[in-house]
Amino acid sequence: MQRKLMQIALIGIWLTGSCLAPAAAQDFVITSSAFQDGGWLAQKNAGNNPNNPNCVGENISPPLAWQNVPAKATSLALLMFDPEGRGGQGVSHWVAYGIPVSVTGFAEGEASKPSDKFVGGISTMKQSVYFGPCTPPGPLHHYTFTLIATTHGAKDLPPGLTREEFFQKSEGKLLTATGLIGLWKKK
Repeated sequence: MQRKLMQIALIGIWLTGSCLAPAAAQDFVITSSAFQDGGWLAQKNAGNNPNNPNCVGENISPPLAWQNVPAKATSLALLMFDPEGRGGQGVSHWVAYGIPVSVTGFAEGEASKPSDKFVGGISTMKQSVYFGPCTPPGPLHHYTFTLIATTHGAKDLPPGLTREEFFQKSEGKLLTATGLIGLWKKK
């Protein structure tokens, strides 16, 4: 009897898993060919401010790609945020919005300079493009890349919005979001 129950349970688990697999393939996702979700960013992705000894990289943005943008989306936004930065107040490293839904990603280094593929907001460092980690010695930090599907037109919002201003101007315009976390620690 126990063996029969075990077989039924295993069949149930197999069926449940096989039924969920196709749905997962349709999820709105962001990925990088340079690091896995929860994996380490490369040193070249770190910031390169010569006035900050914690900026030990080349400020090369990692490659990012996404798929299955919701049908109702008219543009995308991409935010990079370090929640552990500034003693837990957080640091906004990149604010980009007005990304046309026809864009499916950014090549390595592409987001480190202005582009017609996005409208540049303003990060904590007063940059309108990607600015990599400058983590001080100590615990690792989690750099969250959040891709947001919106109903904003690609040119609806003006350049130079902070992360907070973007959210204020987006009330009722946000559909869904997906994220990717890269880890970094100065070594």
